[in-house]
Amino acid sequence: MEYRDILYTKADGIATITINRPKAFNAFTANTCEELIHAFKDADYDKAIGVVVLTGAGEKAFCTGGDQGTQDGGYGGRGTIGLPIEEVQSAIRDCNKPVIARVNGYAIGGGNVLVTICDLAIASDNAQLGQAGPRVGSVDPGFGTALLARVVGEKKAREIWYLCRRYTAQQALEMGLVNAVVPQDQLDAEVKKWCDEIVEKSPTAIALAKKSFNVDTEMIRGMGGLAMHALKLYYETPESAEGGNAFREKRKPEFRKYVK
Repeated sequence: MEYRDILYTKADGIATITINRPKAFNAFTANTCEELIHAFKDADYDKAIGVVVLTGAGEKAFCTGGDQGTQDGGYGGRGTIGLPIEEVQSAIRDCNKPVIARVNGYAIGGGNVLVTICDLAIASDNAQLGQAGPRVGSVDPGFGTALLARVVGEKKAREIWYLCRRYTAQQALEMGLVNAVVPQDQLDAEVKKWCDEIVEKSPTAIALAKKSFNVDTEMIRGMGGLAMHALKLYYETPESAEGGNAFREKRKPEFRKYVK
């Protein structure tokens, strides 16, 4: 595959996948998702790779979720909602190698979900994490909600989704959403340190451990697949459209006028 939206490199047993849409704060489109799926599967199949790093280009954003500049009742690609994001999430979980989120800048919306799903997360001290779905007429009704509750606790997960606040890297560390926080200029070195420690371990033992961890929350995948159909119906409503329209028009949404 020829990549347009991501950068994909391999070195020293480490595969690095970079969402390369910095002008859009590394928001993903349907094409971005297809490229991410392809890269994660390639890294999984490559026996020379022991760990995968997921990050975003530049220092401003890790990822800010689905590109609201393209969302208009759908994203134009394949899958239930025209955006195979659930396949991206599955590719991360199904990959036999640990996936580390290198969190630089904003990890908002679907970007926050990616951090949640990755095995480990290391953030720069300028990172900001949080949800935006209910603010823009969207939601992740699978791993983004239920797995988040497992990671940070039920009450905190509900706070994150209901209030759509932003949290500092230090706050994310305290709630267990990331594993470590370092200054921006030390981020690459810290990520490399963690990767090197993983690469020297038994790949089969790590793969078995990852599968064992995933078994406990595997039911969320099926729940999310079912809920995606409900999400598709929601995206077709004026209420959901109001969120995207308000975002593009840079105004406060008026959701309740569409509630019957």
